Amino acid sequence: MRIFSGIQPSGRKHLGNYLGAIRQYVEGQGRGDPAIYCIVDLHATSLAYEPAALPGYVYDTAAMLMAAGLDPERCVLFRQSDVREHSELCWLLCAVTAYGDLTRMHQFKDKAERERELVRTSLFLYPVLQAADVLAYRAHEVPVGDDQRQHVELMRDIAERFNATYGDVLVAPEHRIPGVGARIMDLQDPGRKMSTTHSEERGLVFVDDDEMAIIKKVKSAVTDSGGDVRRGPDKPGISNLIEVLAVVRGTDPADVERDFEGQQYGAFKGAVAEAVVEYL
Repeated sequence: MRIFSGIQPSGRKHLGNYLGAIRQYVEGQGRGDPAIYCIVDLHATSLAYEPAALPGYVYDTAAMLMAAGLDPERCVLFRQSDVREHSELCWLLCAVTAYGDLTRMHQFKDKAERERELVRTSLFLYPVLQAADVLAYRAHEVPVGDDQRQHVELMRDIAERFNATYGDVLVAPEHRIPGVGARIMDLQDPGRKMSTTHSEERGLVFVDDDEMAIIKKVKSAVTDSGGDVRRGPDKPGISNLIEVLAVVRGTDPADVERDFEGQQYGAFKGAVAEAVVEYL
């Protein structure tokens, strides 16, 4: 099975990135034949960015991935802009991509609203370049977080439309989204996913945060006024922390609820903080 996924070199990575995607990259090294991972620096130019800082972000991202467990002897790791065929295939795929499909992409709508000065065409075409990234290698599986589900579904549509037009050339890949931890929420605003683009720093746990910073952020996470450690639509903050603890412990959220039955939020948050520190 050929595995492919890409990660943007856009600054520091947080717990949501790690649990949703990066841990899958590490695991995929044992299953992929090969496992191919790409630092997608071209994608990073689809939003406002600092050109002089981008090369440094690429190196930082590569270092972080290897520190997380990626081994160049067990996977392929490269920079997107070093392989011009990604851009060339993107243009060819545009010929079979419907304009209406791109206008329905949730990420485009969300990011376009936040770009006050200039909404770039590259942001609109982001899913097509992403499709080219994967389809160029005929990958069978794409490990991603839940926020990329719609893009992978579009990727499959593009591949099938291309094959119907030009012959059976491309492979329509399947997404691999973890059952637990696919969408980690902001610690201060648990109605939003954890994201560097619209979260305050205290709502983010960065993978390179020191121990005290992680403990402080987790212990100050927003929760409801109740006291039961259980999941529910009325308890988004606690539900998020339950999911985080389940992932880092390698267990089921229901087991976490049983383990902390009758305990107060303070003790639970402390346990989550300690587990995250040890995990990272």
